[in-house]
Amino acid sequence: MKLYPIQCGKFKLDGGAMFGVVPKTLWQRTNPADDKNLIELGTRSLLVEDGKKLILVDCGLGDKQDEKFFGHYSLWGDDSLDKNLKKYGFVRDDITDVFLTHLHFDHCGGAIEWNSDKSGYRPAFKNAHFWTNKNHWQWATEPNPREKASFLTENILPLEESGQLHYLPLPTTGNYGFVPDLKMDIIFVDGHTEKQMLPVLQYQDRTVVFAADLIPTVGHIPHVYVMGYDTRPLLTLEEKGKFLKQCVDNDYLLFFEHDAHNELATLKMTEKGVKLDQSFSFNEVFGY
Repeated sequence: MKLYPIQCGKFKLDGGAMFGVVPKTLWQRTNPADDKNLIELGTRSLLVEDGKKLILVDCGLGDKQDEKFFGHYSLWGDDSLDKNLKKYGFVRDDITDVFLTHLHFDHCGGAIEWNSDKSGYRPAFKNAHFWTNKNHWQWATEPNPREKASFLTENILPLEESGQLHYLPLPTTGNYGFVPDLKMDIIFVDGHTEKQMLPVLQYQDRTVVFAADLIPTVGHIPHVYVMGYDTRPLLTLEEKGKFLKQCVDNDYLLFFEHDAHNELATLKMTEKGVKLDQSFSFNEVFGY
């Protein structure tokens, strides 16, 4: 097995929305805001090469929405999915599986693209299986008013129409499951959205956890730093508390999807709770 960080693009969101009730004087220490109160974010995917499988975990915003839509998200930088796949010698058609942690547009938008004459949509990875779970699929296709703007029909329904959509099994007890076909464990969490899935991978004698929107950036490591976007913030607090302890006890490496500047980090227990221990680039830990 080999893992690769794939930065699909960078954008900005309101810092207050990203940190909820946490005062700006605290969160701006790690996530400084511009004059519009926007903070820098990324859409970093994880590429897993394992034998004949090439698995992409999440796939960024994509590029099929119009200029007005993307104007709300202040795109910046020159990263793209295709550019960073090419960096490691891959193209989209090589991808065998796309694992979607959840179906918010900044995680799954890149899964679907316009067809050649822009008369409709098609999967952006023509040879891939797309993975979600039934509970989250129903949540996304019958959205609550809070999340409706994050679940875009053009990102979601074409997955089903393509015949390439598949459902991962849910654990019968607890929030931890294993997927033999993808050779990964999954932590299921419900505070941000119903049945968000966090892949857990054993790699080079380390445990790497794709933190998705449970801990989107280094600045969100403190237990009570919860996003305003979470649908059930008290549940996030409960889930996050257990997860943080698990990370410290097992020396997990956290992989950050939305941190524009930090790829990996370890955590430590302090008198004031779990804090950042060290942050790393992939090259510093794995030598590439």
